[in-house]
Amino acid sequence: MPDNINLDQIFFAQNNVNINNVYKIVNSALSNSDGGELFLEFCQSESLVFDDNILKHMDLNTRRGFGLRSFCGDSTSFVCSSEISEKEISNAASIVKSSVFLNKTNSINLNDETKSLYSRINPINEMDLNSKIKLLNEVNEYVRSKNNHVKQVKVTLSGEWQVVQIIKGDQRLSDIRPLVRFNVLVIVEKDGRTERGSAGHGGRDSYSKFISEKKWKGIANQALEQALVNLEAIPTPAGEMTVVLGPGWPGVLLHEAVGHGLEGDFNRKGVSAFSSSVGKQVAASGITVVDDGTLPNLRGSISIDDEGTLPGYNVLIEDGILKGYMQDHMNAKLMGVNPTGNGRRESYKEVTMPRMTNTYMLPGKHTSEEIISSVKKGLYAVNFGGGQVDITSGKFVFSSSEAYLIENGKITQPVKGATLIGDGPTVLKKVSMVGNDLKLDPGVGTCSKDEQNVPVGVGQPTLKVDSITVGGTEL
Repeated sequence: MPDNINLDQIFFAQNNVNINNVYKIVNSALSNSDGGELFLEFCQSESLVFDDNILKHMDLNTRRGFGLRSFCGDSTSFVCSSEISEKEISNAASIVKSSVFLNKTNSINLNDETKSLYSRINPINEMDLNSKIKLLNEVNEYVRSKNNHVKQVKVTLSGEWQVVQIIKGDQRLSDIRPLVRFNVLVIVEKDGRTERGSAGHGGRDSYSKFISEKKWKGIANQALEQALVNLEAIPTPAGEMTVVLGPGWPGVLLHEAVGHGLEGDFNRKGVSAFSSSVGKQVAASGITVVDDGTLPNLRGSISIDDEGTLPGYNVLIEDGILKGYMQDHMNAKLMGVNPTGNGRRESYKEVTMPRMTNTYMLPGKHTSEEIISSVKKGLYAVNFGGGQVDITSGKFVFSSSEAYLIENGKITQPVKGATLIGDGPTVLKKVSMVGNDLKLDPGVGTCSKDEQNVPVGVGQPTLKVDSITVGGTEL
């Protein structure tokens, strides 16, 4: 931990809190429980939106508070407050302790010296406001100068600096988490037809890593190119067809249609399409899916999870066989397994639950050229927009924001309005070729579950799925 970041000053000095007293209060509150923790948070965040040639929105927020949780079996007692004081923590402890019904103690072994996976710099303080506005306007003017069909440019810059401490027993773990995102949306118009394209990147690092001129021009060019391609797109043919999913961001389909179904709470409750399937074949041979929170600087990475557990490289599916689920402490204890470092929460106001970090499929042996050339007629989906998934059945509907026809082994015409319809377990078994070009997304993913949003990463190599229902505008 850098010497210039005083965590006691951030959390405790304001109300003269004695940390030794906090230890005693927390230990007493959790003494008869199966587990729990005191979660302390300080978070600064900002968002700037430049649209219609002006700075249209600017938001700067700070939150500070604690959440005290205790659980016994599948029952949870949780109290949170925006005031970090001994009195408030003691009041919370009284409420939590009165809700404990089982006489069990959870043994926790924490290591104070965690290895940080990312810079601890506060990106919000890197640049002054005028410099940020100047940058956004420069991006706006650059895109508009590139093509006379550009009608609207929206540029977004956001940053966050979150400091957390988790206290259990007589130890505390700390983490300092920066988070940055830069995004460009372009709307073009030609002959009365309007289309859009977007691109972005980000991660757990400083602003400077993402907004050099070379990098922001690359993002701007991607957004403009996608919009212009969509101007030339023809209606998507509908029906059952072979679909090739591009590498990187298309892994969001894997995240939604498969990843959520592998979270521990859904499987403990028996409501996932993958419940009671550990050791069974759930995907085609050659498919291995992992959740890995240990990758440096990625959006979904965490040096510790929000219960104080170190993240892991967790193999979920190996060569088509389901190996296990993602777990927090409570679900792991109830299922008789070890926690996997996937206990996450949006803020001190919420309880933890099993959540993904960076979820991706490992590469196979085929080149993308081999995969494309093997398709006589099909669809090549490069980017995705929104989608919906039913966790119980695994059924999904995903809209592609950039897609092309494959005809006689070649990528040809761009198409518009492509929607993929299917279910995760079935699609996994219909993957016949896995590319050797694994790519992780550029750092733009946010996952929603039970109204809590957390940053995540996704990824995959090029995949050939022999048959998916494609919803389109042309029969």
